[in-house]
Amino acid sequence: MKAVVLAAGQGTRLRPLTDDKPKGMVEVAGVPILTHCFDELIELGADELVVVVGYKKEVIIDHYGDAYEGVPITYAHQREAKGLAHALLTVEEHIDDDFMLILGDNVFEANLEDVVRRQREDRADAAFLVEEVPWEEASRYGVCDTNQYGEITDVIEKPDDPPSNLVMTGFYTFTPAIFHACHLTQPSDRGEYELSDAIDLLIQSGRTIDAIGLDGWRIDVGYPEDRDEAERRLENESGDEAEDEADGQAAS
Repeated sequence: MKAVVLAAGQGTRLRPLTDDKPKGMVEVAGVPILTHCFDELIELGADELVVVVGYKKEVIIDHYGDAYEGVPITYAHQREAKGLAHALLTVEEHIDDDFMLILGDNVFEANLEDVVRRQREDRADAAFLVEEVPWEEASRYGVCDTNQYGEITDVIEKPDDPPSNLVMTGFYTFTPAIFHACHLTQPSDRGEYELSDAIDLLIQSGRTIDAIGLDGWRIDVGYPEDRDEAERRLENESGDEAEDEADGQAAS
């Protein structure tokens, strides 16, 4: 399964960290955010990385070249920042089957494999992780509206008045049907072609959409303090793993 990584963003809220590099190249725990994304995707079985670049794209291309850990990389250029659905359309010619999608500014320690497994088993048209966030933070994300049975009935991008605090995270799987939906999206009030609007079109057309609860954690690195929090969590994870390994050796 191919994996698409959206990494064209400027990261204006991360400045000065992004003055000389794109958002995905900001380091977390000593390596770029994109390296964390690539490692996750390869562990999930990605056989090609299709990376959407834009702002200071040469920094990404020079760093990774045409392969990472033996997995080939194809680059697609988003020439204008017109939203995630617009960015996704830049890779349409490279995708002909189910694929993974990760936002290249997210750091995960979570059950991404559950999303991939659902896509492979049920042939859903889309699957993605969702999590509950504090109500005051919900307007930063694509918010999922649900019915009385807990089924997702609507997805709204960064609403001023969120209908719920259940939000999409930055990891998805899709069939190529998402490209048709992206072509049909109209600019939002923010003037962007939103991925959440394309997903909503799939929902309204009766396509099979599966939402899977987040088990673990993820950090959307939008501000410098988010980068610091992601580093803290990764360091804690590394410390816990080292402690478990030491305990195991002592027991043996």
